[in-house]
Amino acid sequence: MEETENKQPQSPSKIMTIVVVAVLTLVAGGGGWLAGVALAPPPPEPGKTAEMSPEATGAEGLPKLATEENGIVELEPITTNLAYPSENWIRLEVALQFNGAPDVALAEEIHQDIAAYLKTVSLQQIQGPRGFQYLRDDIQERVDLRSDGRVTNVMFRTFVIQ
Repeated sequence: MEETENKQPQSPSKIMTIVVVAVLTLVAGGGGWLAGVALAPPPPEPGKTAEMSPEATGAEGLPKLATEENGIVELEPITTNLAYPSENWIRLEVALQFNGAPDVALAEEIHQDIAAYLKTVSLQQIQGPRGFQYLRDDIQERVDLRSDGRVTNVMFRTFVIQ
């Protein structure tokens, strides 16, 4: 009797622990697969392909979203030096989203206005995330004034300071 009272309760063996972990892993993997199948869109049918105009594709044949049919005009890259320090350069590529049909002449005016504005900006004004946000707001305000509301959005594609 003394032997049975002194024995401590035995913990489950290592094999049982491994089996439980393996079963739970399989259940979790199966649940993830089931959720992925339920939420994923169905694959496109091989017979149906989207017809795209030749000018709406990029160099790699991928669809190009910034087209005049979508009301978006990509401006030429702007490269200019900053007001202070003048040895620093800025390169900015933007696209304009028009409300309705795009106006290429207006886009060129806006391009020149942005280039002239960037020549007046100092490096301290555009440093950090807050400075970049101020630059975005200033350019958006200038575009709104120049376009009389015909441009709804200014999209920054690249922004590099060297």
